[in-house]
Amino acid sequence: MPRYLITTKCMKNSNGVRIEPGMKVEVTTSYLTNPVITNGGRDVEAAFIRIHGISLLKACALNMVYLDVKQIQ
Repeated sequence: MPRYLITTKCMKNSNGVRIEPGMKVEVTTSYLTNPVITNGGRDVEAAFIRIHGISLLKACALNMVYLDVKQIQ
């Protein structure tokens, strides 16, 4: 199962959610493609809520404009 490191690229304030550049989460998924665009990004959204307590969906930032994705294993 591949592991991905997802990092925020820039600051964003939207709908009461503040995202800072450099916020990171690790996501392990059974899919072989980018977890941000696979399955609606649910794994990434869950990881950001669990680790940082913020919702990327609420901030309209669950896309490749605001996130950098690297496969680490």
